[in-house]
Amino acid sequence: MEIRYLHTMVRVKDLEASMQFFRLLGLEQIRRTDNEGGRFSLIFMAPPGQPDCPVELTWNWDGDDGLPSDSRHFGHLAYEVEDIHAMCQHLMDNGVVINRPPRDGRMAFVRSPDNVSIELLQKGGAKEPQEPWASMENTGHW
Repeated sequence: MEIRYLHTMVRVKDLEASMQFFRLLGLEQIRRTDNEGGRFSLIFMAPPGQPDCPVELTWNWDGDDGLPSDSRHFGHLAYEVEDIHAMCQHLMDNGVVINRPPRDGRMAFVRSPDNVSIELLQKGGAKEPQEPWASMENTGHW
């Protein structure tokens, strides 16, 4: 099974201060998405010449008061996988809880034994939704 690292996400309370901090470390903005409907911004910053190693700064415009109370300002590690259904089945077969099943054939979340959230994303376009994933409920939060 092929797997490729994508990014690490952290939640930030003060976007400008956080971006400045990462600039001080030498990172530069390589991509930005402002989502009006969801009221959040995603800013990807990476060292010059290393666009494959970004940190994703996630800023919720209205604050983070509604987040789970586990103080997770670290968000998740993200990996692209060849076959999200096969990967989730492999993980589940080995005792890993699928917190957010790949109902859409594109994205799933699991957690490490240390409670680190891991996002799995289907390489290329979404796969056709299929069972048991299409009707599987979320378990816990991610």
